Amino acid sequence: MLTKKQRELLLFIHGRIKETGVSPSFDEMKEALDLASKSGIHRLITALEERGFLRRLAHRARALEVLKLPESATPAAPAAGRIPFRPSVVGEARAASKSRRSDGRGIPVLGRIAAGVPIEAIQTETHQIAPPSADLTADDHFALEVKGDSMIDAGILEGDTVILKRTSTAESGDIVVALVDEMEATLKRFRKKGGSIALEAANPAFGTRIFGPDRVRVQGKLVALVRTY
Repeated sequence: MLTKKQRELLLFIHGRIKETGVSPSFDEMKEALDLASKSGIHRLITALEERGFLRRLAHRARALEVLKLPESATPAAPAAGRIPFRPSVVGEARAASKSRRSDGRGIPVLGRIAAGVPIEAIQTETHQIAPPSADLTADDHFALEVKGDSMIDAGILEGDTVILKRTSTAESGDIVVALVDEMEATLKRFRKKGGSIALEAANPAFGTRIFGPDRVRVQGKLVALVRTY
């Protein structure tokens, strides 16, 4: 079942394609739905893709294809509370609820992580979330709320909560939380470039940052993502 905003956006895109032959721009969608930012449109489009209503056409600007409308929709229910996600992420859970610190079962949320310009590292627990699966334990995992949009092409949006496995190592291609110069934490794709480390964004508007290996310390590897809409 679609939310009101998801339905509004789908019908708006459908109507514009029928009228002009091309899908509307993100600015036009933002204005039509009276949203404050384009990141909200990214979230809605991703949700519609996951439910089988929309498809993005690769290598074409402003290319969205409406696969079906709400009246004819019969989406399959996701198994065990999970929905398909990009291969770089193990899984995604919906609306994991906050729990009390004292129950000892929740995964600790340690503040916000920048998926954009790095922010000062935060290590203070703000609350806990229920683990989306039994194999994700508080002893081995922690969570961070995403701020910024540099990882949107990997399906990671501002407002999401990422769950990370505590580790100090990573393979090229892993999405990690990296601590730069022991001061700035950022969520990026990890790449080994000869004797250097590259922290790579998943948004063409952001550049790749290259560091010496002694300047970057991996703190965790992305294993799941929680989305509350």
